[in-house]
Amino acid sequence: LGLSGQEHTPPPPRFFTEKKIQHESLVIGAIENAFKEMDAHIEREKQVYNITGGCTALTVLYLLGKLYVGNAGDSRAIIIRNNEIIPMSSEFTPETERQRLQFLGFMQPHLLGNEFTHLEFPRRVQRKEVGKRMLYRDFTMSGWAYKTIEDEDLKFPLIYGEGKKARVLATIGVTRGLGDHDLKVHDSNIYIKPFLSCCPEVRVYNLMQYEHGADDVLVMGTDGLWDVLSNQEVAEAVTSFLANCDPDDLHRYTMAAQDLVMRARGVLRDRGWRISNERLGSGDDITVFIIPLMYGNRQP
Repeated sequence: LGLSGQEHTPPPPRFFTEKKIQHESLVIGAIENAFKEMDAHIEREKQVYNITGGCTALTVLYLLGKLYVGNAGDSRAIIIRNNEIIPMSSEFTPETERQRLQFLGFMQPHLLGNEFTHLEFPRRVQRKEVGKRMLYRDFTMSGWAYKTIEDEDLKFPLIYGEGKKARVLATIGVTRGLGDHDLKVHDSNIYIKPFLSCCPEVRVYNLMQYEHGADDVLVMGTDGLWDVLSNQEVAEAVTSFLANCDPDDLHRYTMAAQDLVMRARGVLRDRGWRISNERLGSGDDITVFIIPLMYGNRQP
């Protein structure tokens, strides 16, 4: 027999506590894993069919009254609701992901192939500047500070350029997506893939919390659209187009999407494709989806 009074003592609870996992988290996890499995699938198929290349990915899943928007790359999704704009994704570029990329280069310097430095400088460093002080930043910094330039700093920066011209390893302007397993820095044996993440950011929108009208929509578009039109311009164009459509026309959303594509492309003039205010039209491929939200009001 054990000591009296101890045989009924409950075990310490810490061994039996289990995290409460929300249903939403299971869906998000499934989407995140689907992106990873797709990337691995592309890598396997690439060997069989000898295909190269890659793409960004923007997905939307409707499940039990919620929209799950998963984004890996520089496409974008916004919800237009009662003239309000709700961003449903953010872009992954060399600038927005600078610290993740620099940390990887710092932790695994062999990935930089002795040709690149993980540090960022405001401009290319010249040999005559060795020993002088210059502004720099690394993965720990959001601001800038001074350092004394060394020979190591003469290597090409891992992230160089700004805006749409920013590049990772002087090669690619987007930092998440699928594929590109074979992509290398020009004339070198340095692979880009370790710096490209296939993991999406997933945002959730609860359709049940709002009574959506016929003109409340989700707009999904590739960077060909957003490079030339702002969220506000897209929202105004879609809102005015739908307002001028017959509410019973089943094609109104498709036509609104086509209208956006044409607006972003512009019209051919003497000096190339032009959009409003004589701005340059998009030279990129343009894909647009417009999805009405009103059908999500119905209880599943």
